[in-house]
Amino acid sequence: MKHPLALVALACLSCNTYADIFSVFREADGSTKWQYVANTTASILIPTLVIVLVFMVRAHWRAVRSNRALTDIKATLEDRVAHRTAELQEREAYITSIVNSMPVMLIGLNQQLQITQWNKKAEEVTGRPLKDVVGKNLWEAYSSITLTQAQVLSVLESGETMIIKHAQPGQYSFDITLYPLDKQDDTGIVILISDVTKQVNAENKLAERDKVSAMGELASAMVYDISLPINSIFARVSSARQELEAADLGEVKGFLLSEVEAVRQSAQQATAIAQNLLELASSHRETKQLEAVPPIMDHSIELASQLFKDADGLAFKQINIRRNYAANLPNIPCFPAELAQVFVRLMRNAFYALNAKSWDDDNKPWINIEIGEFYDSLWIKLAHNGKCLSEDEQLDIFQPFFAMNSHPETCPVEQRLSYSYFIITHHHRGQMAVTSDEQNGTCFNIQLALG
Repeated sequence: MKHPLALVALACLSCNTYADIFSVFREADGSTKWQYVANTTASILIPTLVIVLVFMVRAHWRAVRSNRALTDIKATLEDRVAHRTAELQEREAYITSIVNSMPVMLIGLNQQLQITQWNKKAEEVTGRPLKDVVGKNLWEAYSSITLTQAQVLSVLESGETMIIKHAQPGQYSFDITLYPLDKQDDTGIVILISDVTKQVNAENKLAERDKVSAMGELASAMVYDISLPINSIFARVSSARQELEAADLGEVKGFLLSEVEAVRQSAQQATAIAQNLLELASSHRETKQLEAVPPIMDHSIELASQLFKDADGLAFKQINIRRNYAANLPNIPCFPAELAQVFVRLMRNAFYALNAKSWDDDNKPWINIEIGEFYDSLWIKLAHNGKCLSEDEQLDIFQPFFAMNSHPETCPVEQRLSYSYFIITHHHRGQMAVTSDEQNGTCFNIQLALG
């Protein structure tokens, strides 16, 4: 456009510079030749307009080609964006599927400890869907979680993974893992809660089986070792009794025969103890059996009569055993030999508590045994009127004994019932408790499931 206009300007300036450039448009008398002016103007404007039109058409086609190219670029970009969006959506759906398919609870938190992720397992355990908890504080949405805010904040601040084990013996075991995400603008923390109850139970059973096997081997060796001196005692006592009966010792003879008989009974008691130890070591089986509890209790009473006697005090046979068994009691799945050991241990505890008191004709020792059914459980109560347990002894009697116990004098190891408690709570998934006071005596309560 600039080039033609420049040519026109040069053409006009090519006239003689000293002449009036507008003289061609005047008459001799100085009036204007308007027709000539109009023709000249038209002859200049028309070519100029044609030239402008040509350039406008040229610019239009350039614009059309540019718009067409931009449209193609736009379509290409839209296709790329749509393809990329589809890939991202597919990847997001895949990651979401992985998260929701995890057999563990997954909870995501931001820096403000608000929930950002909540998988299907978390919904099943808590009963709350993601839409109800997202954006809420963790403890507001899941108040029963066994985590403290201080623990979560410590992981955020330190940037280190933390693993917490939470368990209720005989009921459940959980592994809780907390780890922070990579540090960016607004990251947070991920909490994984794994239910490892079955794994822990399997490991405990394996460890328990190994312990029982080792205990059985040890008990067998001990019984064999103990039986040698006991047999020697029996032989010597029998020989001494024969010689005493044949000898003429006067008044001393009766006393010596009674002492020899006491030794013989003590040796017989030691044999029963050794045999009971062997039965205990070999009592555990892999599967439970359906058995009636009253016969197991009766057998335990007979066994206690053989085991517990004090030469200077009571014999178990002298204790008044009151049996109160409900009629038509159902059989329960159990390990009969183990239950018998629990009952014998309870009677042992009662025997020594009764032996610690003095008795007369108006106040005699007794053990009251009750077995009954209550809803879906079998209840066993063993009560006695012997020496009561203190509050500390009631707390410690079911706890294992440790050499570094801070209060070893509260309940001596020989009086503890930790293994009996273990048999009831772990092997039989039951409950065991004790109450004791001067007015009502001591009562051990056992609850066993019927199925």
